[in-house]
Amino acid sequence: MSQEERDIFIRCQNGDKGAFRLVVQTYQQPVFAFALRLLCDEEEAKDVVQETFIRVWQHMCRYDLQRPFQTWLYTIASRLCLDRIKLQKALVPLPADEAVLHRFAADTDGQRALENSEWMAIVRMLADGLSTKQRLVFTLCQLEGLTAPEVVQISGLSAKQVKNNLFLARQTIRKRLKDLGYE
Repeated sequence: MSQEERDIFIRCQNGDKGAFRLVVQTYQQPVFAFALRLLCDEEEAKDVVQETFIRVWQHMCRYDLQRPFQTWLYTIASRLCLDRIKLQKALVPLPADEAVLHRFAADTDGQRALENSEWMAIVRMLADGLSTKQRLVFTLCQLEGLTAPEVVQISGLSAKQVKNNLFLARQTIRKRLKDLGYE
């Protein structure tokens, strides 16, 4: 963490709302992207972002400046997402989701930007059959690019549990892709 970031976090801990606004502006989009990938619902993801930053503000004095802020932030966001997943009905792919996946797979332009609805359709198709823990670990590792130790810290799972859940998630997604005709 740079000295400038450290100073901003210290100012936040001292109640500086201007400094907190900078934190929100910096981390709002990554938290939204993470929540959207995990929840597959744009409105739910927006709610999680708002709730995450409310909790960050309320508990900023507990943040340990010796640890990465992103890890602490994702811990809060992931717990909120998991709470919402528990309250949701099972994540069920819609009939149109398969068509979106086929269209995406056929697209040769790797730079093509996905609309949120298209991204959610793909995630629903691939996440069908994943447990909540598998979805969390897969999202953090594969989609957010976090390291296994960061995922351990965020999820509260042991290193072995992270490794096992990631392995099972990858297996399930590979099988799902194979069932859809992708080798």
